[in-house]
Amino acid sequence: MLDAAEGVLVAEGGPELTMRAVAAAAGVRLGHLQYYFPTHADLVAAVLERVLRRSAERLAPLLAPDPWTTGPETTDPETTDAPAAAVVAALLAEQEDARLVRLFAEVWALAARDTAVAGAVRGFYDDYREQVAGFLARRRPELPEEERRARAGVFVMLIEGASLFRSGVAAERTPATDDVLLRTALDLLGP
Repeated sequence: MLDAAEGVLVAEGGPELTMRAVAAAAGVRLGHLQYYFPTHADLVAAVLERVLRRSAERLAPLLAPDPWTTGPETTDPETTDAPAAAVVAALLAEQEDARLVRLFAEVWALAARDTAVAGAVRGFYDDYREQVAGFLARRRPELPEEERRARAGVFVMLIEGASLFRSGVAAERTPATDDVLLRTALDLLGP
């Protein structure tokens, strides 16, 4: 059912993401879909949760604490930046997936019109920020929690906003902007 919801969202757009359209695409009765997802917002939240889970699974090996690359005793900038650079590169690589970029653009548009969907989107980004803040806590334990949360928030804004520009939706991607984007993202995560 979630595959069907993603398919409708990407192929048809947010306005066409109705419970009936998803049920039809999934080949199930509307009541069956509503048993698992009572509301439209519940369905969107489940789609977002699955997207976040997939991303987290791809990033898990990079986010795992590693005593050789984290901690206050590590002072070599090349060693310290390696995990952060890998995380940023993996997140930016997700922006190469046109389907995923389209899915998010459609969800953002839905959230702008539907407060329940907006709540699901906020929940998704709260989880995303918490993951980044956790990464920062392991990487930069000396930072006050408020600073870690602020950096995590700006990092998420930067990466998510970049998807519109790097995908060609809002502008053309250039090596120069990619370079500055990478440096800025690493500055937020780094020393």
